[in-house]
Amino acid sequence: MAKILQNLTSSFLILSVVLSFLIIANAKSQRFTRYLSPATLGLKKEKLSHLHFYFHDIVSGKNPTAVRIARADMTNTSSTGFGMVAMIDDPLTMTPELSSKLVGRAQGIYASASQNDIGLLMTMNFVFMEGKYNGSTLSVLGRNSVLSTVREMPIVGGSGLFRFARGYAQASTHMFDSTTGDAVVEYNVYVFHY
Repeated sequence: MAKILQNLTSSFLILSVVLSFLIIANAKSQRFTRYLSPATLGLKKEKLSHLHFYFHDIVSGKNPTAVRIARADMTNTSSTGFGMVAMIDDPLTMTPELSSKLVGRAQGIYASASQNDIGLLMTMNFVFMEGKYNGSTLSVLGRNSVLSTVREMPIVGGSGLFRFARGYAQASTHMFDSTTGDAVVEYNVYVFHY
């Protein structure tokens, strides 16, 4: 009987050690996060790029590139257009002329987010269609204080050649037509990326 009890104790101890090892190994394989070296993802040395283009916000005519999709009851009586939301698919060109070379599109939403001044919440992607950046995007999320000479908005990410992007975009109005509401905005974008 003592020998059976000793064998059961030994078997139980071995089984406990094996189960503990399996539980610990399983817990390690199901971690939520882990640290990686950029090289693991094939990322090389980080670069700083400067992009320069013109953004054409066309709200008039038969083929507008910015259309109002929502408004609040008070939007039409607000001096700032507070509550207006517009969807955009604006061309990005090399020069201020709409007929110049198309390098991409600005796709997203802007909304009048201030009751006291003309301040837009911009949430958009610069989708590039030219050169080595063809198919790559940069994501902008920030405030556009439209009446300021130069506005700065953060670049919060990107895709393609702009993976892990961070930086900022400076916008300055090149032309605004007060009759139609159409605008051409010059952008200088400074972005770190791999």
